[in-house]
Amino acid sequence: MRFAIVTETYPPEVNGVALTVQGLEHGLRNRGHDVDLIRPRQQHDTGGIAHELLVRGAALPRYPGLRFGLPAPRRLARQWQRQRPDAIYVATEGPLGWSALRAARRLGIPVASGLHTRFDEYLPDYGAAWLQGTALRWMRRFHNQADATLVPTLELQQFLLEHGFSRARLLARAVDGRQFDPTRRDATLRAEWGIGEDDLVVIHVGRIAAEKNLGLAVTAFRRLQQQRPDARFVWVGDGPVRERLAQQNPDFIFCGVRRGDDLARHFASGDLFLFASRSETFGNVTLEAMASGVATVAFNYGAARKHLRSGHSGVAVDNDESFIAAAVQLASDDEMRTTLAANASRAMQRLHPERVVAEFEVLLNELATRRRCHAVAAA
Repeated sequence: MRFAIVTETYPPEVNGVALTVQGLEHGLRNRGHDVDLIRPRQQHDTGGIAHELLVRGAALPRYPGLRFGLPAPRRLARQWQRQRPDAIYVATEGPLGWSALRAARRLGIPVASGLHTRFDEYLPDYGAAWLQGTALRWMRRFHNQADATLVPTLELQQFLLEHGFSRARLLARAVDGRQFDPTRRDATLRAEWGIGEDDLVVIHVGRIAAEKNLGLAVTAFRRLQQQRPDARFVWVGDGPVRERLAQQNPDFIFCGVRRGDDLARHFASGDLFLFASRSETFGNVTLEAMASGVATVAFNYGAARKHLRSGHSGVAVDNDESFIAAAVQLASDDEMRTTLAANASRAMQRLHPERVVAEFEVLLNELATRRRCHAVAAA
C-alpha cells in the first residue's frame, strides 16, 4: 500500500515528535509499503529524495534550528492526484498540517492525525494561561477533521474524549533497547566531564525550555547536592533558556544536542535522571532513561504512569515536594538507585518498536478499507 506522512519536524531535528515520526516511517517502509514523506525544507537539504516532498518553511520563533511548514494545499493536492495514497498520517498541527487535512478531505483520502504536543499546557509557562481554552478548541477543531487521532496513553485518550475530541485512538510507544542500553556507559565520557566513576551524575535530556519545568529540576539538584557534594548536573539538549540557565549555574555541564548512539552513550553515562516536565503528552525520554539503566524520577503521568513502577523501576511523584524528596533519597542511596536502574532496564526490554509499527499499519489499513467500502456503497 501507499501511505503519506506529513510532519513539520523531522531528523536531524531532535525532539520526540521528529524521532517518533521517523520510526513510524521507516517501520512502514520495512514492512513493504511505499511511504511518501512531506516536510519543510531544512537548512542541510541539498536536493530532494525520491520519496520526499520538501515544502517551504520558516524558522520557529525562539527555537533555533526548528522550522514550521508554510501552507501548501495546491501542491499537496497535485502530489496526491498524481500518486494517491491509501491513507495519510498528519503528525503536526501547524500550517502544513492544516493544508494536508484540507487537501485530503477534498480528495476523499482518509487521514489519521497525531496529538504529540499539548500546546494548551505550554501556555502558562509563557505567560499566556488565559489562552489555554482557545488553544484546546483550536486543537479540537484540527483533530476532529481527521478520521482518527492517535495518542500514546489511555489517560490522554480519556481526556480528549471528555473534551469533545471525537475519534481518539490509542497507539502505544516503545523504545529501541538495542540503542538505549546500560552497556553504553562510558567512563571516558565521564572523565571528559571531570567526573569519577564513583561520583554522581544527575542528567537531564531534552529541550531546554520554559515548559520543561526546569526550575524544579535545578532546585532538586541543589538540595541533593547538600548530601552529595560530588554530584554534577549534566544537560543534553538545547533550547531558548540554555544561555540563562548556564549563566545562573556555572557549575552545570552542557553537552548540546546529541543524536543516535552518541545520545545513548550520554544517557547511559548518567546515574540519576530528573524529568520535571508536567506538559508532555508522553515523554519518550523517560523510556530512554529507563532502557539505559538510569534511575528516574518523573511525574506520575504519560510514560511514567504507563511504564514506571514507582519504587521498583524508578520513582513517580505527584507534587514538587515529592519530586525533590525522591531526588535526594536516590542520590543518597547508591544501592536503591542501582536496583531501580537495573529493574527499569529489564522492564524496557519487553517493549518492541516493531509491534507499535504493526499496530500503526493495521490502523491505517482500517481507515483505507473503510473509505473504500463507503465509496463502493455510494456508487
